[in-house]
Amino acid sequence: MSNPTAPLHPTWQDKRWWWLLSPAIPLAFTSSLLAFVWTGQWWCMLLAPVIIHVLLPVLDRVLGEDFRNPPESAVAQLDADVFYRALVWAYVPLQMLGTVVGAWIATAQPLTWWGYAALVFTVGAINGIGIGTAHELGHKKETLDRWLSKIALAPSAYGHFFVEHNRGHHKRVATPEDPASARMGESFWAFLPRSVWGSLQSAWALEQERLNKQGVNVWHFQNHNLQAWGMTLVLFGVLVAWLGWMALPFLLLQAVYAASMLEVVNYVEHYGLLRQKDTSGRYVRCEPEHSWNSNHLVGNLLLYQLQRHSDHHAHPSRRYQALRHFESAPQLPAGYATMITVAYLPPLWFVWMDRRVMAHYRGDLRLVNVQASARRRLTQRWG
Repeated sequence: MSNPTAPLHPTWQDKRWWWLLSPAIPLAFTSSLLAFVWTGQWWCMLLAPVIIHVLLPVLDRVLGEDFRNPPESAVAQLDADVFYRALVWAYVPLQMLGTVVGAWIATAQPLTWWGYAALVFTVGAINGIGIGTAHELGHKKETLDRWLSKIALAPSAYGHFFVEHNRGHHKRVATPEDPASARMGESFWAFLPRSVWGSLQSAWALEQERLNKQGVNVWHFQNHNLQAWGMTLVLFGVLVAWLGWMALPFLLLQAVYAASMLEVVNYVEHYGLLRQKDTSGRYVRCEPEHSWNSNHLVGNLLLYQLQRHSDHHAHPSRRYQALRHFESAPQLPAGYATMITVAYLPPLWFVWMDRRVMAHYRGDLRLVNVQASARRRLTQRWG
């Protein structure tokens, strides 16, 4: 029987070939780097920030939302079709190509400081979106997918995401205990260090607990964090050995930007939302209502439908091509490209989103995940 909160639209059609837009991202961004080498015009490397912060918001606005869900009768066939898995796999080698080309340009081509910054943003964007690819791969049980997830995290030096997201964030999501769930009244710039440090601590603790139960020391090679970080050391080490030490500052800067892209998406996805506790004092099961959702068409095609985050958290094993819209899920006013741009500007973000949080909880601030330092201000504002 279909879930009544996930309406079935009889006009649903599989976007099969449109999903090719996802792995096309690193190819397009890398091509912009090669265009710079060919022409010597630094502005060629502005393609990535222009697409992310200008073109995608415009396209999402113009082309709008798609609320259609696949029928449950089609899900098994969608899951079994290797075409969709291959599209996610394809991102990883293209991502590595972009990283290598970017490191070579950083060390072998004459660059102004603004050209260097454009290079960092472009390669960082490839690898920041690559964390989203790692997210899709890391939720799967197949060995190939899980190893590719760690590889995709190597350029961003954020390998602990593989552990923390699956076993930490999904367990604690939309609670004050989760470092990756933003609180109402908390700016992105306050959230960023809390999430980075808290996620790192959590990932290490989770692996320590797992390995100790097996009678293995946390520093053993079976530690998934060490495996993923080791891939970063190998990648950076090979590039530095080939290109010289000047490659290292570039690799570190683009990794910082890539990680910040993940964290600003984290900030958007659960801002102010809170799972309540049941009579036993435990948090209720995560439902679609505990994640902000977006059905904006273009962003979903480019991000393996990451924007349908409500279904993902409620049903984390469901593959991207089968994720659904739920009527009970709170809806973002725009796609991720718009939302992350607004998140960098806290006053604008608060004006835009706080009223949506309060509308979701029917004006009851007691039901909201609130930043402690902002509680008095929010109480005066909302009662």
